[in-house]
Amino acid sequence: MPRIIDAHQHYWKTAAQDQPWREAHHDAIAHDFAPEDLLPHLSAAGIAGTVVMQSVDEPGENDRLAAYAEDESVLGVVSWLPVRDPAAANAELARLEIPKQVGVRCLVADDPMDWLGDEAVVELFRTIAERGLAWDVVPITQDQIRNVTRLAQAVPTLRIVVDHLGRPPIDTGGWQPWADNIAALAGSENVSVKVSVGINVLSAWEEWDADAVRPFIHHVATLFGPDRVMLASNWPVVLLRAEYATAWGDLRAVLLDEFPEPAARDAALGGTAERVYGLDRFAPATTSH
Repeated sequence: MPRIIDAHQHYWKTAAQDQPWREAHHDAIAHDFAPEDLLPHLSAAGIAGTVVMQSVDEPGENDRLAAYAEDESVLGVVSWLPVRDPAAANAELARLEIPKQVGVRCLVADDPMDWLGDEAVVELFRTIAERGLAWDVVPITQDQIRNVTRLAQAVPTLRIVVDHLGRPPIDTGGWQPWADNIAALAGSENVSVKVSVGINVLSAWEEWDADAVRPFIHHVATLFGPDRVMLASNWPVVLLRAEYATAWGDLRAVLLDEFPEPAARDAALGGTAERVYGLDRFAPATTSH
C-alpha cells in the first residue's frame, strides 16, 4: 500500500536561530518543535513520515536539518541554499552532508526574482537537477511567476515545487491574479503544488476555515491533477489556527473530494511526494527469506 506522506513541515529551536518571519502575535509557535512532538500526530493520522523543510536562511540551519534527518519519521529534507548567489550556493552544496536530502529552498518573500534569468543561476539549477534535488518556492507576484516559469522552461529536468498553493488570497476573498498565475505555472510539467496553508493566510484568519480553502484547492487540482499535487500540513506553523489532526483531516477531506478514485487519492496523499522528491532512495531495505 502506498505511503501517506506529510510533504511539508518544520522543526526548530528558537534559541538557535533568528526567525524574522515570526511576529509578536505568533505566540503559539514561539517555542521549540522536535520530532518527538510530531510523532504522536503522525501515528494517529496513519502518516508514514514527512518532508522536513528549512525555515531560516543560514548555514547553521543545514546542520540542524542534518540532525533531524536521523529520525526515522523524516523521509526527506529540503535544505537551505542561497540560490541567488551561485558561488555561495555551490560552496554550501560542497560543504553540507545532509542525510535524505531531496531538495533546496530559500525564503524569497516578494523579491521579483529577476536573478533567475542569470546564466550562472540557470547553470546552478542544472546542477541542482543533476543531483536529483527539487527546488521549493512560493512565487506570489506576477514578476515571480514569470521568472519561475522561465526557469522551469530553461531547465525542464528541474522539479519545482510551489509551496502553500502559491499563496492564494484566501483571507481576502479574492481570486485574480492568483488564478491566472497558477494556470501559468501549470503549463510547465515539471512544476508541482503543495496543498497547505501558509503563514500569511493563517495570520490573517481569526480562526481555521477549511471551507474557504476549498475553491483554491479545486482550481489547483483541476489544473495540476493528482500526479502534481501533494498534501502537506505546514506544521507547526499551522498551529496558529488549528491542531495537526484538524488541519490535516480537513485538507485531506477537501483534496479527496477532488480525487475520489483510489489511484488519484494515493498519488495526492503520498505518491506524488514520493516521486517528485525521490523519497524511495531512502526507503529501508527489505530482505527476503
